[in-house]
Amino acid sequence: MRRDPLFYKLFQRSPDLLFDLIGNKPNNAADYRFESVAVKEPKFEIDGVFLLPETGGPGTVYFCEVQMQKDDELYERLFSESALYFYRNSAQFSDWQAVIIYPTRATEQSKLYPHRSLLNGDQVYRVFLNELGDVRSLPVTVSALVLTILKEDEAPEVARGLIARAEMEDFTATERRDIIDIVTSILVYKFTNLSRSEIRAMLGLDLTKEPRAIREAKEEGREEGREEVRGQEAIALITRQLTRRFGQDFSEELRSQIAALSLPLLEDLSEALLDFSSVADLEAWLRELQA
Repeated sequence: MRRDPLFYKLFQRSPDLLFDLIGNKPNNAADYRFESVAVKEPKFEIDGVFLLPETGGPGTVYFCEVQMQKDDELYERLFSESALYFYRNSAQFSDWQAVIIYPTRATEQSKLYPHRSLLNGDQVYRVFLNELGDVRSLPVTVSALVLTILKEDEAPEVARGLIARAEMEDFTATERRDIIDIVTSILVYKFTNLSRSEIRAMLGLDLTKEPRAIREAKEEGREEGREEVRGQEAIALITRQLTRRFGQDFSEELRSQIAALSLPLLEDLSEALLDFSSVADLEAWLRELQA
């Protein structure tokens, strides 16, 4: 299971998931947006940054790293890049925090002593998913992230339980819909041999009776507008990812074809592109839609 892209996709959709995970939710958590940023001279890119709106005044910028494999130079890279980005943009931010998400402690790099001040202070959060506790007793949003490391034989039951909790607990229609989307996306990544419709059937979402979240959203008259916004966000994210990967080879014609896709197809593309090695793979994927 390729968890790094999955986490970034989830944070792109629901940035406040990060604050649920670290248990430190600022009052303006809903205003953050999840982006990748570039720093010139020297040139490097940071994949996971939680930014405040530029009009909101100085605030805290959060750097996030999802590390599912051991990297013995992770902290050297993360802390130096974070400090440099903060220095170059110090007028926009009053503070910086770093969050590193690991499946277990065994994934953390071995060399910790040189970074003891940061690691033992309150500026860096280290999250070990397997140490957060019983997934059934954690908050629903945190449980959804722990779902990513569960074994395939236990994940479906836990996922159905999360959706049931979302239906019963005091969430808004929008929040329930987000939880259903997040849980579905996680199982799509986990069970690569199943289609999205098969995953939804596994979760009991293809029943004649619609989930409460969808019914309420429709009753409130928000569904159509919400689908449009999600489609625009998906197009922006996919376009940025393909531009970074293929550069000038990613033509305007391909951009136009992607912009014309429906939201379900955009979701399928966001998962398929993780396996693309060239623009030819993207072109072949788009041709299959027309066959």
